[in-house]
Amino acid sequence: MYVKKESVNEVNFLASAKFQNFTYQVDDTGIEAGANGKKIVQAGTVFKKDGVAIGLVFADVDVTNGPQPAAIMVEGYVIESRLPAVVEEADKTAMSGIKFR
Repeated sequence: MYVKKESVNEVNFLASAKFQNFTYQVDDTGIEAGANGKKIVQAGTVFKKDGVAIGLVFADVDVTNGPQPAAIMVEGYVIESRLPAVVEEADKTAMSGIKFR
């Protein structure tokens, strides 16, 4: 029997145990495939709906085979330095439920 082992490494960007997530469809448009050929939206990435930031992707999402449902954090405290990319000031303002530390 053949078994392929993969390791996953997610950085914890939460600053508090209290948070609120809602499910949204994460699109695969504009996502580049990584070294293993998979399109992964990283946890902590700003999620936008109709061009407006509404939250952060809570856990890595594999969109290799098309759009996928994902948990989007809309309220809570995060450690900004642990996010995968710098969050623009306009996006921080739009995501009023998320507090950056």
